[in-house]
Amino acid sequence: MLRIGPAGIGGVKEAESKLLEYHKLGFTAAEVSFTYSTYLKKDDAIRIGKLAKKLNIQLSIHGSYYINLNSEDEEKIEKSKDRILGACEIGHYLGAKDIVFHAGYFGKRDKEESYQIIKENLIELQKEVTKNKWDIKLSPETTGKISVFGSLKETLRLAKETNTAFCIDFAHLKARNQGEIDFNEIIKEINHKDFHIHYSGINYGPKGEKNHIPIDVEEFKVLAKALKKYKISGEIICESPEQIKDSIKMREILE
Repeated sequence: MLRIGPAGIGGVKEAESKLLEYHKLGFTAAEVSFTYSTYLKKDDAIRIGKLAKKLNIQLSIHGSYYINLNSEDEEKIEKSKDRILGACEIGHYLGAKDIVFHAGYFGKRDKEESYQIIKENLIELQKEVTKNKWDIKLSPETTGKISVFGSLKETLRLAKETNTAFCIDFAHLKARNQGEIDFNEIIKEINHKDFHIHYSGINYGPKGEKNHIPIDVEEFKVLAKALKKYKISGEIICESPEQIKDSIKMREILE
């Protein structure tokens, strides 16, 4: 089953009304944005999670923008881990499935050294998740800028070697590849039947992603056809600036 919904449920006070609105619009997924802070407390998360489950809306979390598991400053790595684990704990109480985040930047290190450092830190995070019995998946995301760790190959290799999940952002992959994207080939390379997805339009330049834009309806039709062809399940989160409008379009296309 493919679920579709927007990125964001609003603040603590409006989250439940947003979920009710999403349910009326036929959305069956939504992503909670902890991009600037983990703004939900345990009791709020339990309450909101119960409503989401009742409404058949699968929640996920987008973690902090302030994460770099490849920093040369060890303190920044530890703070990055704390932010991820904080999102994991609240995600567990929410009933969220995936904790999505950008794993790190290359900085002065080469790609392989960066990969090994990020891998080591992700394995440590996975041990903490297991120890705490949090029922969530760590899901590093494919990224849109060439200077940032997170190509398709890097993301899939990391998931395989750390036993974590992953998030495929098709807009980011399009930006990394300067507008060239073959959905069938990407899905074949992923070689999984169930994974978390982000989609939007994308504005890009020589260095990759610039900003998200409204969806390209004809392009999404091609993606939807490929997802159905390979019988993919999971959540598709719309990150367009027009999230509600575009999520409706995406739902209608899939149906």
